[in-house]
Amino acid sequence: MRVLVTGASGMLGAGVAKALAARGDSVTVLQRRPSGLGLPEVLADVADSAVVQRALTGQDAVIHLAAKVNVVGPEREFQRVNVEGTRAVIDGCRQTGVQRLVYVSTPSVAHSGHALVGVGPAPAEPAAARGPYARTKAVAEHMALAADTNGLAVVALRPHLVFGPGDAQLIARLVDRARRGRLPVIGSGAALIDTTYVSNAVDAFVAALDRCEQVHGQALVVTNGEPRPIAELLGAICDATGVSQPTRRVPPGLAKSAGSAAQLAWAIHDHFWPDHRVEDPPITRFVVEQMSTAHWFDQRQTRRLLHWEPRISLDAGLEELRRHYLRLGST
Repeated sequence: MRVLVTGASGMLGAGVAKALAARGDSVTVLQRRPSGLGLPEVLADVADSAVVQRALTGQDAVIHLAAKVNVVGPEREFQRVNVEGTRAVIDGCRQTGVQRLVYVSTPSVAHSGHALVGVGPAPAEPAAARGPYARTKAVAEHMALAADTNGLAVVALRPHLVFGPGDAQLIARLVDRARRGRLPVIGSGAALIDTTYVSNAVDAFVAALDRCEQVHGQALVVTNGEPRPIAELLGAICDATGVSQPTRRVPPGLAKSAGSAAQLAWAIHDHFWPDHRVEDPPITRFVVEQMSTAHWFDQRQTRRLLHWEPRISLDAGLEELRRHYLRLGST
């Protein structure tokens, strides 16, 4: 197939683009900065509808991974990238005759702050989603699935906590917080959390592209299917990356209050000084909820519909992460 992959400068997007090219698909990538993949690329903002339409011309399919991912930030930025960018991709597909669209979503589109225990893909709820990232991704998922027609088959995948070597989101932030002594365990640390090793997520997106016309119109959660207690998981990641494990424990109520206060202070600063960027707050209410409530998902439907199973276990993925950080330390 001729496939456009957006967001290929990120770990997951780069992995998907390389996997498709390796099997013989004709791959073009679109993102704001060079991907370094050696593939034909378009450097552009995904919300630029004219450029997106040109990039989609002649393509058979698009895997839309470009997104603004953060726990805080101005709503307008999330809106522009996550909502307007998805609208540009959908409109471009309609105008150019692209037949398949795989959209990257997130389980947080259906998370209202309570534990998710062995559940499937509940409907996205923009009004109940926590924070601007989850809200805008929920809106965009609704848009993408509403675009599913006889001429355009759409599947939304919700990979949960994707990690792996070169991860600039989850792992890099955890390592930074651990080094600065800002990585406590919230509550008992016993809440079970699902994760997804990057190679398994890549395989799932390739499978969704291939099965798009058979399973279109659906949202599916993707994980390794190996939930671990959050304290154990944090400890394993710290061990793999060579930083100290968290030793402090903070009661959830206190952590939520601190997170709410930090978010408010950040929002006030952004309102009065929008052009003066500051680092993310040390904690937010969303992060507290993610670290103190269970999040694990029933994977039977995903595996059955996509004809996919994870091939790298959580422990094997952590070992790959350890080797990566050892190589970094030796250079």
